[in-house]
Amino acid sequence: MTKTVLVTGSRGLVGRRLCASLRNDGFSVKELDLLGHGEHYGDVTRLADVETGIQGCVGVVHLAAVSRVVWGQRDPELCWRTNVTGLQNLVHAALAQSSKPWILFSSSREVYGQAPSLPVAETTELNPLNVYARSKAEGERVVLDARSQGLQTAVVRLSNVYGCTKDHADRVIPAFARAAVEGSPLRVEGSNHTFDFTHVNDVVRGLRALIGLFESGEQSLHPVHLVSGHPTSLGELAAICCRLAKSDAVVTEAAPRSYDVARFYGDPGRAREFLGWEPEISLEAGLIRLIEDFRQEHALHGAMEASA
Repeated sequence: MTKTVLVTGSRGLVGRRLCASLRNDGFSVKELDLLGHGEHYGDVTRLADVETGIQGCVGVVHLAAVSRVVWGQRDPELCWRTNVTGLQNLVHAALAQSSKPWILFSSSREVYGQAPSLPVAETTELNPLNVYARSKAEGERVVLDARSQGLQTAVVRLSNVYGCTKDHADRVIPAFARAAVEGSPLRVEGSNHTFDFTHVNDVVRGLRALIGLFESGEQSLHPVHLVSGHPTSLGELAAICCRLAKSDAVVTEAAPRSYDVARFYGDPGRAREFLGWEPEISLEAGLIRLIEDFRQEHALHGAMEASA
């Protein structure tokens, strides 16, 4: 019998790749996303949408969120309603099912705030610095508390996932890669700010490994990083993009935003131990792929304009 998994936020960067991977492996996938159409449309803040979506599912991968720090700062109420109330709706709907579907919750490295030491392990105390981070920390509490009510749950913490030209244009890697290809200025907000960049294909492999543990009946999964474990500063990232694109684009520096974490890279050891997972795509290899994709899009756009 085909097993059905609900993926919320299915039209996002990770969601699109995960849905394809699940379908390729014989799962039936139900989608719930504000950007979806027809049966794939849904809003996690509406309990009725969630209750309809979860029917008949063995599990849920919850990716839907106000997913950017800056968006949370601009509209804190929407961020909290989506990221916390939406998740509470999901837990409520799961508990109402006779089969009790598992829930895999996508959290963020933002929950640590500015960690006291690097690399950051999953046991590091949470210290969220902004609205988005606080909503993710509260989401972790919600899904872990749901275990006492009989749900299988797990938390995965992600960091600066990249790898698709259809990602939000102002996220740092797609913004830098596109600018390098087009020869536009690369604006670096805090050149010494350092982060852990993880390719979307590696993240999807990690999520699939966690789903495998759910399917085997695992009950006590600890929060786990799906991170590269390698630090790269924004200044270095801009330089790498220009080098790989063979671009003479100008790199300009600007002051960092006051609500951003300045430094993070994570320890992927727990994922290696419990999931047999480690990243396979280096930052440079991932950027080469992305830059080539942007170059092809740029050439196609130019050809279309020329023929118009």
